[in-house]
Amino acid sequence: MTGSDRPAAGPGGAKLRTSAMIASLEAEGRPTVSAPFGHALCRVAARRQEVVGMTADLGKYTDLHVFAEAFPDRFYQMGMAEQLLFSAASGMAREGFTVFATTYAVFASRRAYDFICMAIAEDNLDVKIIGGLPGLTSGYGPSHQATEDLAIFRGMPNLTIVDPCDAVEMAQATAAIADHKGPVYMRLLRGRVPDVLGPYDYKFELGKARLLRDGRDVLFVSTGIMTMRALDAAARLAGERIDCAVLHVPTIKPLDIETILEAAGRSGRMVVVAENHTVVGGLGEAVARALLSSGVAPTFRHIGLPDAFLDPGALPTLHDRYGLSVDKVCGAVKAWLG
Repeated sequence: MTGSDRPAAGPGGAKLRTSAMIASLEAEGRPTVSAPFGHALCRVAARRQEVVGMTADLGKYTDLHVFAEAFPDRFYQMGMAEQLLFSAASGMAREGFTVFATTYAVFASRRAYDFICMAIAEDNLDVKIIGGLPGLTSGYGPSHQATEDLAIFRGMPNLTIVDPCDAVEMAQATAAIADHKGPVYMRLLRGRVPDVLGPYDYKFELGKARLLRDGRDVLFVSTGIMTMRALDAAARLAGERIDCAVLHVPTIKPLDIETILEAAGRSGRMVVVAENHTVVGGLGEAVARALLSSGVAPTFRHIGLPDAFLDPGALPTLHDRYGLSVDKVCGAVKAWLG
């Protein structure tokens, strides 16, 4: 067993095992919800007859099998052909359907980019692209780790981009993007997904950020699963008298610049962007541009994945290795504060 394959140690030295394909994330003591996307899509489809589901041989691994079982006459299995999937989705959208098309994020962003751009985004069609295994949520190595998907898609006109934090937001965002007219790329959290935002009486709103907790020393600006890590880090750092705020930014494009500037403009605290994505071209660069363009100049730091092809292995091991674990987030913040 190599170092990258060796399971990480949990409390008491117990081994933590994760499935690279299923993209399990440790729930950090939280309750979990099974297949929140699949069940939310079924609720949407029950009230909207025009909603259809399509996938490229990945129904089971994108939770679309839940939809397929409930609405078999509205489910389309396109096989291992992502370009065909999105071309067909564009045709269905032209006929008045609202299409949810699922595949792995690497295949949508890398393999099918031109088809999404020319067949869907250019004509602003009602196709929702749902990308599984986003960022570092797979241990299968570079072939399945979509570490640069946000950077690839941020430059595409007409495309809205959403990175949910947990099961609560995954379900709410599914309903919201179904009601939004136009193409959307949404990162998928699938399988048993932690409930992080439930205690905050959270309500997803497309294009809006929300301050989950306030603090005087550090402002985390986070998205996706890194909001879970930021909240856990903030709770731990509070025990060391470091007071952290957490601003959750689920919509990467369009970015809620007004809320970000208001939070970051408060003097005396460091701004730390935390994202499950390469440091190139994601939320960090978007926030930095917004701050610089508006003349807001806090101390700025960035937690993200390196500009590199990442190792395979168990997720807890990889998250610690690449700086996404709570331990590493806390360590970075303390080092930056000196």
